[in-house]
Amino acid sequence: MSCKFSDEALQRLAREHRQDHFHDECGVFAAHGHPEAAKITYLGLYALQHRGQESCGIVSTAGGGREHHVHRAMGLVSDVFSEKTLDKLPGRHAIGHVRYSTAGGSQINNAQPFCATTDAGPVAIAHNGNLVNAFRIRKELESRGAIFSTTADSEVIAQLLARSRERSQEERLIDALSRVKGAFSMVMMAGDVLVAVRDPHGFRPLSLGRLEGSWVVASETCALDLIGATHERDLEPGEVAVIRRGRLRSLQPFRKEAEHFCIFEYIYFARPDSNLNGNNVYSFRKELGRILAREHPVAADVVVPVLDSGNTAALGYAEEAEIPYEQALIRNHYVRRTFIEPAQSIRHFGVKVKHNAVKELVQGKRVILVDDSIVRGTTLTKIVNMLRAAGARAVHVRVSSPPTGGPCHYGIDTPTREELIAHEHSVDEIRELIGADSLGYLSLNGLRHCGETLKHGSCDACFSNEYPVAIGDEEPRPQLSLFRSVEAEDD
Repeated sequence: MSCKFSDEALQRLAREHRQDHFHDECGVFAAHGHPEAAKITYLGLYALQHRGQESCGIVSTAGGGREHHVHRAMGLVSDVFSEKTLDKLPGRHAIGHVRYSTAGGSQINNAQPFCATTDAGPVAIAHNGNLVNAFRIRKELESRGAIFSTTADSEVIAQLLARSRERSQEERLIDALSRVKGAFSMVMMAGDVLVAVRDPHGFRPLSLGRLEGSWVVASETCALDLIGATHERDLEPGEVAVIRRGRLRSLQPFRKEAEHFCIFEYIYFARPDSNLNGNNVYSFRKELGRILAREHPVAADVVVPVLDSGNTAALGYAEEAEIPYEQALIRNHYVRRTFIEPAQSIRHFGVKVKHNAVKELVQGKRVILVDDSIVRGTTLTKIVNMLRAAGARAVHVRVSSPPTGGPCHYGIDTPTREELIAHEHSVDEIRELIGADSLGYLSLNGLRHCGETLKHGSCDACFSNEYPVAIGDEEPRPQLSLFRSVEAEDD
């Protein structure tokens, strides 16, 4: 059997993995007033790597903040930054970004933070979220002569900010954000001023911390933990925090809206060790598993999670059902690295490169397989078949979220509605398609009952189709295809 290096195979495998999972668009971090701001930001981004793995960047400033030092590249944080590159990012202020790109947008010019030069001085912006009216604003600005260098919706904010007639950069940012709709948790560095802001609905998380007298801002508290920072509080929905000379000033310039924090942050995106709005993610996921066990009990011998996203819910299910828990699926965490693929085909090669079953733990047993969601169902189908091939007597699939019938428009990369398996098929049809003996989803009422403990409003539109921010008269387009037409024009 001959072997060869196959970058095409690597890309195909990564593409297959992306298509059957949801992905958060990005994570942001900022350090203000720290002598090693860039290195602190690097560590913060390292902790937030799960929020985006395709590109990353840091912008720092020293002195009076009139000059920006920038390093952005495609790849993981540990690959993009080194001691040498960080030494070229001097100053006491820095912001950083990790990004997962949409289809067609995986290119260096879309990497953040974005930098712009205005008549009031340079600015740098790092954005997590999705603007539902960005396409319309972009076309409007282009008709007035604006030239865009990226296909990312975040550049719309920079363009609006540059055109604002307000005096200070923070006032310009507020003016720009008052024109956009959707989700934005972002940080902006303008000179020696740091601005952190969340949209009025509070779709995406953003936390404030203190480190050795300096301020830090992060998408999740796990980044604060890594650098030893104290978590002061989360930014409120619609809050603009302006940090200048070490002092924080809080503003609420936007119209008050009902809070709609993304429930999928709790279900899947956030790291289990993070706290969101004062609630521990690990505990929430475990409770989802407990509710799932009460809603969909079944006689079985072992509970097995789909790693890593199903771990905590599977633990909750196992404890509630009093069934042994085993990590009978082993995950290879290095599938994004180059591998050697045999020229001769191997059955289910793609899923085997990432998962493998421990036969001794499932052979002759009735298995409950727990995952956080089913998007297209292709990966789960292969895992069910893998467990059967390993000798499982039965495979019962349990999902710790309701059926996903609609795309997200507020910062999650999702397929189109038609590509979601739950949109086109009933639960029993999905069970048959994935080859499971039974299939049980957490009910929407069960999810909302668990969500009542969060003490804030949540967005569950991808399950309920109840979208809190309207997108217009046309059928909303998921952000996966938001700028597809723009890219086609660019070609």
